[in-house]
Amino acid sequence: MSRRLLLLLALACGVAVGNIYFPQTVAPLVASGLRVSPDSATLVVTAVQFGYAAGVFLLVPLGDRFPHRPLITILLGLSGLGLLAATVAPTLPLLVGANALVGIATVVAPIIGPMAAGLVADDQRGVVSGTLLSGSIGGMLLSRTAAGTIGDWWGWRAPYLTAAASVLLIAVVMARVLPATRPSSGHRYPALLGEPLRLLRTEPELRRSCLYQATVFAGFSAVWTGLALLLTSPAYGLGAPAVGMLALVNAATMLCTPVAGRQVDRRGSDVVNLACLVGVGISAAVLAFASLGGARGLAALVLGTLLLDVAMQSGMVANQVRNYTLRPEARSRVNTAYMTCAYLGGSAGSWLGVRAYAHLGWLGVCGLLALLAGVALTRHLAMATATRQGPAVVAVEKPDLRPVRSLGDVRPVD
Repeated sequence: MSRRLLLLLALACGVAVGNIYFPQTVAPLVASGLRVSPDSATLVVTAVQFGYAAGVFLLVPLGDRFPHRPLITILLGLSGLGLLAATVAPTLPLLVGANALVGIATVVAPIIGPMAAGLVADDQRGVVSGTLLSGSIGGMLLSRTAAGTIGDWWGWRAPYLTAAASVLLIAVVMARVLPATRPSSGHRYPALLGEPLRLLRTEPELRRSCLYQATVFAGFSAVWTGLALLLTSPAYGLGAPAVGMLALVNAATMLCTPVAGRQVDRRGSDVVNLACLVGVGISAAVLAFASLGGARGLAALVLGTLLLDVAMQSGMVANQVRNYTLRPEARSRVNTAYMTCAYLGGSAGSWLGVRAYAHLGWLGVCGLLALLAGVALTRHLAMATATRQGPAVVAVEKPDLRPVRSLGDVRPVD
């Protein structure tokens, strides 16, 4: 894989992933533009994430069945059409439906990841995965910033139109630069859909990766969904661009994931996972100080969200590298199981985050993040303890199996 191709693939991941995250920034603008409550407007966030989880389950397995170039190009085109439909949606239910369609179709990142892993050597997968994830992070952060600024100037429909143009443009680029690949599987579609469930049942390491990412991503989504409500509340009185600018501050995460990938290549996934889970727990404590408001509260938000982003994304690199070693002939199906669990967790986190904020305020959101991080960390420490306390290996002397040449060679048994 050339450096140019890797960067273009990272760009495609960023453009696609941005469609999942920018609705978090424009949800307050949707509420005022369509004259609905802020809680109701957050349905656009939940819809796109649930749609993404459904798309991962239904469409990503096709990466093992069809050539990647036409598959990725078609999916980008469909997500562009969904964004155009959202641009002209006159009511909230239609906007929610359009967001669900966008989420279903914009699943090219989990297809590109396994494809790229098959194009490089084993000891380069951490770096490649980290680079692709940097592109996804860039799309996630820049989409929030751009959506907040554009939406504040021209209304909530403008970010959707801008995203549609970007997706359709990258679809044209991918149709020209993607390499020709051969499918690794000839299974029919029903068999492809059933395979991720079978892999979850038979691969304990895959289940472990899914638990880590589902819980951490649920907390991550809860924080960023509640963050838009916090910054636009009377406690801060800021507009939607403030959410985007806060996301832009966390662009340093883009530099951290390739470093995390190199650490995974050198030290293994488990070491990186442990550091990341501890980092998520610390971020919950830091973010709690944001309830103070003012300059101290903003400083806590900057530091806490930066730590949370770095920990969550670096942990994702560790999980993906672990997953890619399980079934080389079924990487898309393995990634389907992993990403479905991750985004189901993220969707549930967005829903729980809104409820936690409504009933307990910002501290409730931080408590939810700490609880979810504790679940994953407890599982990781239990696994590490079980590994250290495994059954002792008893040394057995190897018997002498040389042929007996004379009776003198026969020795009595002790």
